[in-house]
Amino acid sequence: EGTDFTRYRGASALTPNLAEFLAVAGPCPHLSDFVQAGDAWCRALELERLVVTRGEQGISLFDGATGHEHLPAQAREVFDVTGAGDTVIAVLAAGCARGMPWSAAAELANIAASSVVGRLGTVAINASQLRRAVSEAIGDAHGVMDETALLDAVARARAQGERVVMTNGCFDMLHPGHIRYLRQARALGNRLVVAVNDDDSVRRLKGAQRPVNPLQDRMALLAALDCVDWVVAFSEDTPERLIGVVKPDVLVKGGDYTVDQIAGADGVRAAGGEVRVLPFVGGYSTTGLLERVRRGES
Repeated sequence: EGTDFTRYRGASALTPNLAEFLAVAGPCPHLSDFVQAGDAWCRALELERLVVTRGEQGISLFDGATGHEHLPAQAREVFDVTGAGDTVIAVLAAGCARGMPWSAAAELANIAASSVVGRLGTVAINASQLRRAVSEAIGDAHGVMDETALLDAVARARAQGERVVMTNGCFDMLHPGHIRYLRQARALGNRLVVAVNDDDSVRRLKGAQRPVNPLQDRMALLAALDCVDWVVAFSEDTPERLIGVVKPDVLVKGGDYTVDQIAGADGVRAAGGEVRVLPFVGGYSTTGLLERVRRGES
């Protein structure tokens, strides 16, 4: 804060925004002027790095010795820049504390800031949201996808040493019980695949009046959850074939099943994976919700 940068002499990093930097360095009508000023101030203040946040122009990183780096903003749309600077500081500090190189930590901070400016108001970014933003920034597919795209995404995740968790269901009327269950499942690994019965499959299992919500709506709602990485449909009565090709590290099912009753469990265990049964949260069920709606209860 303020225009006396000398108080920060010897700091690991100084992170002014562009307006704050220009108030001290003076006008920089050209990029070359800005680069020259950034290098000079980084050296004069004996900083490890000078990191200037430049709004829609991204972040500029100076080391005062070997050069500078400009990281373009990742945001597709900017709604509110409030809190972006704090996000940069927090993620940059966390990255460096974990031993990341300055350039990598700055890239991560840039992606995080680009994520928060795409939402209204002062918002924090959690680890799941940051992971999703990084995936989008590097072109890693996320959300609703077909089987081929899913297998590619799973292969990339495994190549990075990530643990893939898989579960399945109809998810006809998403309720808090579902969300708590999915969060518990996601906590068992790094990525969560949710396989969803298509409409014909639901009708065969639940009756002619189901599903209430069509497949694309059910999948879109699941994909919007931070705890869900990938959503894929299957047309069979059970996901056993799909589980066999995905080969999750952890297969999860909710309810009163035994492991031997879970479709695909034998194949997962034979491949060295783990099968877990998580208890459903009491007080919630799609059938119960539908009965209450039919009776006109709130």
